[in-house]
Amino acid sequence: MGVPLIRPITDLKKTSEISALCHETNEPVFITKNGYSDLVIMSVESFERNTFLFEVAEKLAEAEQELQAGETGRSHADVMALQREKLHGKV
Repeated sequence: MGVPLIRPITDLKKTSEISALCHETNEPVFITKNGYSDLVIMSVESFERNTFLFEVAEKLAEAEQELQAGETGRSHADVMALQREKLHGKV
């Protein structure tokens, strides 16, 4: 993320312009009210990408905690066998 895109709340009257900015930059637009941060607007694509990245980070943190707690995972062969069973309807 580069320099944050900041616009005053009065710019919300320019909905097409704000929408185009969100889609062109693929970055959130920060809306200020009386000089203070008030809202963040982003495209659906950006929201979905950020949500996905957040979920991945959560899963990685969970896996790291499990590893630190001494839990051992499954072997690659076991995971693949389980997936093959699910794919072929044997589970």
